[in-house]
Amino acid sequence: MSNKLQAFKKNAASLTRSKDADKLLLYNDESIKHGLVLTKEQAVKLLETKDEELRYNGRLEFGEGVIGKLITAFCDSPYMNRQNYSQNLERLVEIFYYYKNETDGQLSDDELIDYMKTFFNGSCEGSLELLESRELDSLARALRRK
Repeated sequence: MSNKLQAFKKNAASLTRSKDADKLLLYNDESIKHGLVLTKEQAVKLLETKDEELRYNGRLEFGEGVIGKLITAFCDSPYMNRQNYSQNLERLVEIFYYYKNETDGQLSDDELIDYMKTFFNGSCEGSLELLESRELDSLARALRRK
């Protein structure tokens, strides 16, 4: 592949990533009501995390994806704050795609996010570790037994 073609592809990917990050930043209009705001760099990192998790879990995603849904669902959590917001969102993206596979598609995206939020704000008291290793693991096992 020529250097010009490689440079073109890299610039096109960067432009697309920037536009996608700008779309994510629109969710700041909602999250700022709870004192939470993503920077452009954090939005880009979230998109990179999403892409890595899609590859790792062998999944494809069409449309806007789940990051916006996760932001909307979790920005009002009492366990989210300025210090952990973007890191928690990255981890929630990872957890989401892992359990999307573990539940064999038996739950819609919205249903899985609702379970995640309910557990996170409830029995997990803001612990992502408990969300992943206890609550969602139990849910996935129960769904596989059906």
